[in-house]
Order: sequence, then C-alpha cells, then structure tokens
Amino acid sequence: MTGRRQTRSTFLSRLLTRPVRAAALTTGALVACVPLAAGCGVVPGATGGSGDDTVTVMTWAPEDTGTTDKSGMPAFAEAYARWINSQGGIDGRRLSVLTCNERNEAAAATRCARRAVEEEAVAVVGSYSQYADSFLPTLEAAGIPYIGGYGITNDEFTSPLSYPVNGGQPVLLAGLGRTLADSCGPVTLIRPDTIAGDQLPPLLDSGLQAGGHKLAGDQRAAEAATSYDDQAKRALERASTGAAGDPGCVVPALGDRTRVFMDSFRRSRGDYPEVRTATVLGSVDQSVIDATGGASGPYEGSYVTGWYPAAGDARWDTMKEVIKAEAFGDNRIDAADAGVQTTWIAYTVFRQVVESLEGEVNADTVSGALDSGLKVTTGDLTPTLRWKFQDELAAVGFPRLVNAYVTLQVVENGRLVAAREGFTDVTKTLRNADL
Repeated sequence: MTGRRQTRSTFLSRLLTRPVRAAALTTGALVACVPLAAGCGVVPGATGGSGDDTVTVMTWAPEDTGTTDKSGMPAFAEAYARWINSQGGIDGRRLSVLTCNERNEAAAATRCARRAVEEEAVAVVGSYSQYADSFLPTLEAAGIPYIGGYGITNDEFTSPLSYPVNGGQPVLLAGLGRTLADSCGPVTLIRPDTIAGDQLPPLLDSGLQAGGHKLAGDQRAAEAATSYDDQAKRALERASTGAAGDPGCVVPALGDRTRVFMDSFRRSRGDYPEVRTATVLGSVDQSVIDATGGASGPYEGSYVTGWYPAAGDARWDTMKEVIKAEAFGDNRIDAADAGVQTTWIAYTVFRQVVESLEGEVNADTVSGALDSGLKVTTGDLTPTLRWKFQDELAAVGFPRLVNAYVTLQVVENGRLVAAREGFTDVTKTLRNADL
C-alpha cells in the first residue's frame, strides 16, 4: 500500500501547489514553431493568438512517423473549428485551433507544449502522446488544462490538470478480462517486456478474477521485434490445454506491434483452429482488420473492448456530419478511429465548459469550471463526466479516472460490431485490483 499512499500524496501535493498560469515565459525557454521543423499549424483563416472574441486551443498527435501515427486527430480538430465557427463559434467566440506534430518523440511533445504556452492556448484538447511525463510539467507550470488525451499513459490519470474522457488501457484490459472469464478456457497475455508492460497483467487478471477465472499466462515479448513466431506457438499450445469445448484465448497487447504478432499467429494457427484472439481498441481498429484480410483475417471472431459505442452507432451521426461538411475526402480522418472519436468528445467537453463561463475564457477559468464539478454530457457516448479533485479510483493510483465504462465489440464478417448492448462499468473491478 505504500506506493498507493505515495501516489495520492504526490497528486495532492501537485494539486495544492499548482501555480496560477504564468503570464509569460522567458524567450530562451520557448521554442518557436516553424511549420517544416516542428510540424505545427493553425486552422486556415484563423489567427494564432487569442483576442476578446477568439478562444485558442491546441491539438497535437504524432504524424508521418511510420509507426504510431494519429494524424486524424489534429485534422479533425481543424474540421471541428471550421464547423463550429460556421455556426457562430462557441457562445459567440471564434475558435482557433493550433496543431502540432508530436512526432512520437519526448522532445517534440515538449516543444508542442511550450508553443501552447507561448500562444496562450486556454487548453490542449483531444491530443495523443506517449510522453506525458515530458509535456505535462510544462502545461502544469502554465496552468493549461489537458482535456481528453488518449489515455495512453498513467500520468493522464494522476495530473491535477488532466481531464481524461475515457479510462485508457486500465479499463480496457479489466473489461476484457471480465468478458473472457465467461467465454474462454486458458488465457494468455502477450505484452511488451517493459516497465509499462509490467502494468498490464494485473489489469487483465483483475477482470478474470472478478469472473472466477484463473489468472492469465504472462508472456513477455520484445517491444520492437520483427517476428513473434515463438510467442505465438507457445500461446497457442497453452490455449489448447483447456477442457474439450473450452478453447483458450490469446490476448496480444503490443500496441502497434500487435499487427506483427498477428502475422506470426496466422502462420502458426493451423493446428489450433478453435483458439480465439481478443484484444483492446488501440491495439486493433477497423483499419487494421481491413489491412489483415477482413473476414478471412486472423481477427475474425475476436473480442475487442473499447471505450465508446461501435462506429456504426447512431450516436456518432453528428460527428460524421461534421466530417462530411468540413473534411469530405480527407483520408486522414476515419470516423471509426478511436483517436478521432476521442477528439470529438474532448471538443464536446470543451464547448460545454466555454458555454458555462460568464466572463473571460482563459486557462484558469477553464480548469476552474472543470474543477468546480461541472457535469458534461456527450450524447450518451460516455456516461456524464465530472472531474473531482480525487475520484473513486484514487486508491489504486488513478485519481483522475472518471469514466470506467467499456463496450464490448466483436469482429463479424470483417467488421467491428457491438457484441453486447450498452456499457459495462469496471470501477469495482479496478478498485479490487492488486495494482
């Protein structure tokens, strides 16, 4: 329990000592954003700075890296700004969206955060980065809230200036474990042999145990391997040891390398046709399923836990209308992409925050509204969101995790569709987890 007490103590210390947003930084501490060098931009036709009738925010994500690319997130943010401005802005205020290429690098993420400070952004909205430990200190020092990050790092669930809209990897794995407890024999987790990977088995096991299932087999794998033949064979052998009619399940949780694992899995699967795969959104999405053969690919029949309703759900219709009106033909934006969906929800949150303010809109008033208990609705894409100083899951190290709902999807005929109606709340499962 010592680690948990330290987590809570650290969170409260950061909260109580949070500075008022700095009015300016020294010139030497800032790195100007040159479009070719840092990959940043603004919505065409919108000013970069903030004025009495302009609210400036930033959205960043890695682009053109060849590995983890989330170009749809800043592209959709720009489309959202064009759409909301065509309707008169947010409560009469024009929205200016700055974008920045995070490049999947810690230094680039820090540069993006510094530019957000320099440009007096009132929030960073709907962004993706694996380097929260690099950019969050910069945002915290300036008092800039981080609304709706992708939930890919634990820091997003501990920083007092982070306002996540989903439960990240913790809820996906706990929810997947609870699902597999009812439908699988032996379960094997394939995960990176890293410090971050070490956090995954307890999360999956918390769901399995909640369903009365045995713990998953834990297979570590090199994060940057070009082949996972050995891991695939061992996982298949273990999955086949269940009772007759009770085939096992293999859970690859390797992020972008999941596709590489599935190539190895496909080659080794011939002798074990009954073994199923299951994974989480982020390790697989519709584009990955399409690229690996669709209905004839290795994901057919796989369970996938996600944060939101399936892409075909009518609750996404307004977001799709925005894409059609302002980004038709932009192939960076996929309505089925969890990053695009998260960005839509994050801007939905930001819009309601601005509409709730009667006076000046700045970083302090935005974070103040969120900290005061403002309830935000998202058209039933999530439960009603409300951030407190310390929420239910603070005891297990996630004081900012306010949405522990997951959905269950399955790959049928090459398409991700809902496997179960509604959401499953895994708050209790996580609260009982030995993390």
